[in-house]
Amino acid sequence: QLQLVESGGGLVQPGGSLRLSCTASEFTLDYYAIGWFRQAPGKEREGVSCISSSGGGTNYADSVKGRFTISRDNAKNTVYLQMNSLKPEDTAVYYCAAGGLPSILEYEYDYWGQGTQVTVSS
Repeated sequence: QLQLVESGGGLVQPGGSLRLSCTASEFTLDYYAIGWFRQAPGKEREGVSCISSSGGGTNYADSVKGRFTISRDNAKNTVYLQMNSLKPEDTAVYYCAAGGLPSILEYEYDYWGQGTQVTVSS
């Protein structure tokens, strides 16, 4: 079964940047669309961004447009989420997920990682 692993989370000051990575150790991600989701304390999980299997199609939630960039390097079997101009409201556990179609809707995804914590605070 496809197992996803997120990394790159941490504590950052407002206005700072982080780059999250999503990879799989035993399966190729080449044929999967990948989505990034986040869940803040006391809130439902929400879609942040997604990318098609080829990397040619991307989508973003309005709350992160212009600040976050999703990309993938299939040679490295890794999908990235570059997060710039971070705000305290970006604080959440960030998850990556793999599925057949690029979407920021949870039900499109079959496989999920365990998440990585992002905390934006001064």
